[in-house]
Amino acid sequence: MNSHRRWWIVFWWLSVSAIAVAQTSASLETAETHLRFEAGQYAPQLSVLQNGTLTWKNHAAETLIPTADIDGQTVAMRWSFNRSDSRANKSLVTFVYDAASPHLRLTWEWEVRSGHGPIEHQIRIENRDSRELWLPLQNSFVFDWQTSAADRLEQFYVEKGADTPSAVGTHLIPVPDGYEWEGTSSTYAQPRLGEAREIIPYFLVERADETQPGWYVGIEFSGRTHLTLARKGESLHGEVGLNPNPAPFRTRLKPGEIFETPRIFLGATSGGPDATANVLRQWVRDVLTNQEAWKDPHYPLAVNNSWGGGMVVNEEIALRMIHDSAKLGLEMFHVDAGWFRGVGDWYPDPKKFPHGLQPIADEAHTQGMKFGLWVDWAQAALATAPGALNIRNPEVRDWLTTDLPATWKPEEFKGQTIDISAPKAKEWALRETDRIVTDYKLDMLEHDGYLVAQGCDASDHPHAAPDPLNRCTYRDAGFVFVRSSNSTDVSYHAVRAYYDIQSNLHRKHPGLLLEVCNDGGRMVDFGSAAHGDYFSITDTYDPLSNRRAFYDTSFVLPPAMLEAYVERWPTPKIENFRYMLRSGMMGWLSIMIDTTSWDARQHEAAKEEIRLYKSQLRPLIRDANLYHISERPDGVRWDGMEYFDSQAHRGIVYAFRGSTKIEAEHTFVLRGLDAASRYRLRFHDHSANDQTIGGDELMKAGLAVRLPIANSSEIIFLEELPTHVPPSPASTTGELQRAPR
Repeated sequence: MNSHRRWWIVFWWLSVSAIAVAQTSASLETAETHLRFEAGQYAPQLSVLQNGTLTWKNHAAETLIPTADIDGQTVAMRWSFNRSDSRANKSLVTFVYDAASPHLRLTWEWEVRSGHGPIEHQIRIENRDSRELWLPLQNSFVFDWQTSAADRLEQFYVEKGADTPSAVGTHLIPVPDGYEWEGTSSTYAQPRLGEAREIIPYFLVERADETQPGWYVGIEFSGRTHLTLARKGESLHGEVGLNPNPAPFRTRLKPGEIFETPRIFLGATSGGPDATANVLRQWVRDVLTNQEAWKDPHYPLAVNNSWGGGMVVNEEIALRMIHDSAKLGLEMFHVDAGWFRGVGDWYPDPKKFPHGLQPIADEAHTQGMKFGLWVDWAQAALATAPGALNIRNPEVRDWLTTDLPATWKPEEFKGQTIDISAPKAKEWALRETDRIVTDYKLDMLEHDGYLVAQGCDASDHPHAAPDPLNRCTYRDAGFVFVRSSNSTDVSYHAVRAYYDIQSNLHRKHPGLLLEVCNDGGRMVDFGSAAHGDYFSITDTYDPLSNRRAFYDTSFVLPPAMLEAYVERWPTPKIENFRYMLRSGMMGWLSIMIDTTSWDARQHEAAKEEIRLYKSQLRPLIRDANLYHISERPDGVRWDGMEYFDSQAHRGIVYAFRGSTKIEAEHTFVLRGLDAASRYRLRFHDHSANDQTIGGDELMKAGLAVRLPIANSSEIIFLEELPTHVPPSPASTTGELQRAPR
């Protein structure tokens, strides 16, 4: 062979190799995040995450499931990259892998759905075989970032406010060598003494320096999931996806079916938890949430809820509350538990509502308000009337998660959860929720209770059967729970059924709002955000609990979606009354008090606060950036929140003085302002004179607020002034001027 031909062959081989490399590498990016991917012969890999200032290199290729069970036998699989069916463009990277025997196809996908924020990832496994398969756990994402041993790293994560927010709630902790952590999430989030509380399934890792560069990851699924993080030497590794415990996990895949791992999102960031949150919340709003809800300029609403009187609600009480709500300027009347004939029997109690719920809905609509209803629709009990979900009915019994003892009785508004993944149970739930919305003329449907099973004894439902040698049953607040090795698979199928039910309601009733309650704060997660319109963030409603739950949850979800219920609380002074209301006015406002019990002064003060909320606070709650400008509330010290909309050039500061007897004045250091601009400050309650001060000073020296009364509050409005506007005479030096005592 002559030298010319030899060099031509070498050149051809190098060219082909270069093309092959180009075809098996791809990148995606948003304004903050750049990801690079490699398609290996047997497994894909996310190789690089970059945020412009810092690069994280990943040494872990994706671990694809190595086996499947067929007819009781474990069969090894070999995955091979399918170049011809793989695709990559500016918004989507899809690497396809095939296994010949059994015949499976695995699609490894990353997607950009917004110019800002994180990038999403999901794995799908399709059974192209003629046989039914059982798959082991496939993680959504596995990482092993290379780090310098000298880097000081921190992790940030947030607990759910389920039941009552804990004393901690928001965690920012060092990640030293030897660090190991696991965070879990599910639909029940039952706080247990001595156990870590469930988290909103998300965490942030940042370098502990001035710019705080880092990355974050979250799961868009409401079922049993977990996230882990461990540091050893120069390795920072972990996994994200379905919770493998109790083990062993397995899930059925019939011919033609597809198993989907929970979708996750991954993003690069800098600037710390608040800077990350302001990008993430906007991404959640733009990408995950129901856009129909945001089209309404009145979202989030100001609501009155009947639970202030508990289960005693009836036609007379409801109509009286509607009329008073209209006088106050509230926008929705929400009938809570107590309206129905019995648990599982979702028809109006004829003794309480002799004319049904339609006249209540009609009156709310006549008064210019929406009408909402509480329903614990996945609960069965003992009612025997036509249409009731009765646990002794043979068909309904087949839907239950476990058999109940003959002596079992429901509570006032809680029964036994059905497994909505069972096909006929799901069909019933689709029909029943649609009937409830249609018959009762609903503008909002709230679901409560444990509507997604955490375990199930059935062997003929879509999920795996339980392991009789690895099974336990226990009671909690009237519920009978079962746990076994199939619990994660039970949750996986039930959550997917729940999403279908919620999506069906949104599709059939486009203007309908869906409240995710689930015993207050137990399903606060990104999957719920994609299938509901707002959250009850805690099941405890005093001012401190409301502010704590809001402080925590607002690090990851849009404030407009975060509902605080305002319950009756001691308010000997009108300042305490405003403090109570404002503790629930930073996001979605729901008053859970019979407002006809307020005296004239309280009624007038509430009317003014509601007007303020609708006209000036709500636009900022919807659209502004949010800054946590204090330590987490403890009820004693001062705490505060700042909203600022740089496009509208205005913002607000919520200032709360706790029960402290020694600190009548507090300084809040503001964020997100233009250091070169000047800002007009207006104190709504006149605790200080209006003043003008520079952005640089507000972000360094801070904003001083003085409140002489414990458990009181102030709202301060910020307006960025055009550069040609001179400072007000009250503050020519930029020093804060206070009103006379």
